[in-house]
Amino acid sequence: MLHQDRVPDTGRDEARRGAARSEEVRPDGASFHDEVFQVEGHGIDPIPDTERHGGAKDLFWLWFGSNLTFTYVINGALAVAFGLSFWQATAVVVIGGLSFFAISAAGLGGVRTGTATLVISRAAFGVRGNWPAGLLNWIVSIGYTIVNTVVGTLALEALFADLGWAGGHTPRAVALLVTLTMTFAVALWGHATVQFAERWMAYALALGFAALLVFVLPGADTAATPADGPGASAWSLAFVVVLAGPISYVPMPADYTRYLPRATSLKALTWSGALGGFLSSVALGVAGVAAATQTDMTDAVAGAEGLLPGWFQPLFLALVLGGSVTNSIITLYSSSLNLQVLGIPWSRARAIVVSAAVTALGSLGALFLTDFTTSLLAFLSLLIIVFAPWGGVFLADMVLRRCAYDSAALHAGEHGAYWYRSGWHPAGLTALLAGMVFAALTCDSALWTGPLVAPLGGADLTLLGAVVSALVYAALARRTATPYGRDS
Repeated sequence: MLHQDRVPDTGRDEARRGAARSEEVRPDGASFHDEVFQVEGHGIDPIPDTERHGGAKDLFWLWFGSNLTFTYVINGALAVAFGLSFWQATAVVVIGGLSFFAISAAGLGGVRTGTATLVISRAAFGVRGNWPAGLLNWIVSIGYTIVNTVVGTLALEALFADLGWAGGHTPRAVALLVTLTMTFAVALWGHATVQFAERWMAYALALGFAALLVFVLPGADTAATPADGPGASAWSLAFVVVLAGPISYVPMPADYTRYLPRATSLKALTWSGALGGFLSSVALGVAGVAAATQTDMTDAVAGAEGLLPGWFQPLFLALVLGGSVTNSIITLYSSSLNLQVLGIPWSRARAIVVSAAVTALGSLGALFLTDFTTSLLAFLSLLIIVFAPWGGVFLADMVLRRCAYDSAALHAGEHGAYWYRSGWHPAGLTALLAGMVFAALTCDSALWTGPLVAPLGGADLTLLGAVVSALVYAALARRTATPYGRDS
């Protein structure tokens, strides 16, 4: 019996016609080729084999550069603030870094299908069932881009002050303009420029953050141990903080692998991307842990800056700015693909202008009107109730199908096999709901505390919502979510 996920001929033909159109040239005669400092023509349309290029090693620099961000220093410091010792917090940071192996492996879907992650997830949730999470993911991407932009702007403003330019709103306005321009220009050019920028910025940032480690690590108090020892609440909160960053990448990896040749191996792809994300996130996380054992890190930038020699402090502020930009670049780029998934009939380049405009407005509000950054972060952290279970379903579907999807059907809408019941996949949505219920019941955040947190001794088990949803999905879809092209 032929596999039931095969798309009907009408949908397949239409999707192939769409793919064929993607190989044509634009009206101005320019090709769609993915080149540095040229606006990328492709969006979520399948990348033709003739335009595939690069290798797995490119993913190392992408994930290494984009995760050289000061956020991980803050995360490491928070683990100590929750009551963990140096070695306990370091262990949490290392375990969190290992999660990049799953994130990187999820990029195989992009190699197989030539399209973005949030297109591939239609197989797990259905075309319409995929839409709500797609909308929330766009909100999260823009939210984190705003937060990074604000952090980068404040660092650049402080650098201006060190150079003698302070007072009034002008330095902050110029700092915001510079930060937004650096981010938007790279993301607008597209995939090739994103990879190019991440690699070259990584060289400089890696040297700077290595120096930060040299200054901070020797003074760490590795012998101190909390008197009562950390309880379940401290351990669980530390894991939530450290793992929330990598989990937020689950809807993105295929966005950066869809140009790789089909022959790219899972092993090479996984190790290259995972090592990049692991090395940068763990190194900076350990720096945060070390700093928190020596000084008050309530204001993490000021706290870390106080541990550094005076001559290095301006360079440190430049590092904070650079790390904010490298991370914002990939979230802003993915947000443009996200808008296309939501059905906005614009090119990727036009869609990214919308995302950039919203980012600019949000950043202006945070910097000049009211300080809503803390509230925004609390809201974004609450969304892990959705994205941990979403990631569990998506990764379970990827494993069950072995990343073998009907690429044409992913773009065929109601004519394709992933339309399911009126565009909704009952198994995926049921599993998602189960994971969300579990996560909500066991979540301990600033905006919501689940009723099971107290009986669990204060433990926050939100992340286990991913495990719950994955197990439920595997049970419900094990006979239908099978590799495309194989007999069932």
